[in-house]
This record gives sequence, C-alpha cells and structure tokens, in this order.
Amino acid sequence: MSYGTMQANYREMEIHAASPEKLVCVVFEQLVVNLERARVAMERKDVETRVVALRRARDLVTELLCTLDLDKGGPLAVDLAGMYQVMLVELVDVGMRGDLVTMGKLVRIATALRDGFVGAAQQLLASRQQPHQQRRTA
Repeated sequence: MSYGTMQANYREMEIHAASPEKLVCVVFEQLVVNLERARVAMERKDVETRVVALRRARDLVTELLCTLDLDKGGPLAVDLAGMYQVMLVELVDVGMRGDLVTMGKLVRIATALRDGFVGAAQQLLASRQQPHQQRRTA
C-alpha cells in the first residue's frame, strides 16, 4: 500500500470518527486551502488549477449551506445561510472574471469563519471535559 493510500485511509477513518463540530472545522479548513489555491492560481494565470480549486470551494460552501439546521440554529443559521449564498455567487463571479480583489475578500471571510468555528469547537470540547475533570478531583 502506498503512502498516499495509507494517508487517505487514515483521513477517512478520522472523518468517520469526528464529531459534527470537528467536521465543520475540517470543511472550513479545506475551504480556506482551496480558496488560497485558487487565488495563487489566478496570480499565476494557471487556469486549470483555478477552475479545480474554485469548483472544490463551491462544493464545500454548498456542503456548509446544506448542512445548516435553520430550526436549531435560529438567527445565526439564517445569517450563515445568507453569507454562504453570497459566497457561492461571488465564487461563480470570480471564476468568470478572475477578480483578485474579490478572491482576497473571500479568503478573508472564509478564514474568519474557520477561526470562529475552531474557537467555538474548542470551547465546546473544554465545556464537555470540565465536568469530567471536576468528578476526578472530588
């Protein structure tokens, strides 16, 4: 088995065992990576890489949009849905026009969202572990 195959198998097992909040962080990390890849490809005039990276980014934003629970998430989920929809429109526009300014804006938005979700996931994990730690010391 090749190293690449082993790495892919490990990543798949990690994803299957991940909590929902961890999965959202993974999706955001992949979104940022693909947006950065598309931005660099645009600078280098590498059309093929740009097209692939933008397609992946659109797929990831679509995944985020489709997995929102508007009932449980309330106003925050509605706001996120609106932002994801705007990002999808911008991604299509960037793909056609090759606008580096808009691409930079999308990278910054995705990075800020990723950082926010990572922070929230860390807080959630800490709050889950706190009762366990208190029981051990009691």
